[in-house]
Amino acid sequence: MDQPFSEIAETLGRYFDGLHHSDAAELGRVFHEQAIYACASEGRLTHLTMDAYLPMVAGRPSSASRGEERRDRILSIEFAGPVTALARVECAIGEKRFTDLLSFVRLDGQWRIIAKVFHFDIAASS
Repeated sequence: MDQPFSEIAETLGRYFDGLHHSDAAELGRVFHEQAIYACASEGRLTHLTMDAYLPMVAGRPSSASRGEERRDRILSIEFAGPVTALARVECAIGEKRFTDLLSFVRLDGQWRIIAKVFHFDIAASS
């Protein structure tokens, strides 16, 4: 595995850890401070900055604390150039199943998420 791919895969591991544990501090190290968060799954645009998104994460009970099985995976990582990439990943939090499109930029020697655009579905009740 080449270095840029493995660096992004490592960053995605930290992203998944941050989501599973509702660890806003860890997510703050993964996202660029000017990153955006966007979704239209509910028929309207949800658009947040990190100043709004990270406190929201910190304020919710974590999947880990609720004993939820961790379900996340990297579907693809594509490079547009040496400092720009896109990752498509899946994860779950509670009953929501997410597909995230995560745009990355490499600045100051680190890959950081600059945009999180995602879709979610609600899992069918068993």
